[in-house]
Amino acid sequence: MGKNYIDIEDDQGSTLRYRKHVNGRGLVAHGAKVHPKAVVEAGAYVEPGARVGAGTKVARGAWVEPDAVIGDNAYIDAHAHIGQGAAVGDGAHIGVRTEIGAGARIARGARIGADEIVAAGLRIATDPKGLWLAA
Repeated sequence: MGKNYIDIEDDQGSTLRYRKHVNGRGLVAHGAKVHPKAVVEAGAYVEPGARVGAGTKVARGAWVEPDAVIGDNAYIDAHAHIGQGAAVGDGAHIGVRTEIGAGARIARGARIGADEIVAAGLRIATDPKGLWLAA
C-alpha cells in the first residue's frame, strides 16, 4: 500500500490498517471517523469505529479505543486512554495518563485531571475547576 498506510498486528493475530491523519500524523484505523479539522498527534492511535469531532486534539501517545466518541473541541492529553464505547463531550479536557473506562460518559465541558481513573460505565460532570459533580 502507499506510504500513508501502515499495517499493525494486534494481540489476536489480526492485521489492522492505519493511515496517518493529515493534521499531526497520528494513526487512524480503517473505519474510524476523524474530522479533518481535528489534530491527532504523532504517536496517538484512533481505533476502528471511533469518532473524533472538529477542533479536537488527541495528543501524543493517547489511545482512543473502538466505538469511542469524542465531541468537538475536546482535548485528550498525552498518554490518556479512552475506553471502548466511551463518550467525551464537546469541549471536555482529559488529563495526562488518565484512564476513561469502557462505556463511561464525560459531560460537555468537563475537566478530568492528570492520572485519574474513571471507572467503566460511570457518568461524570465537573465544575470549571475540575471537581467531580453527580451526573
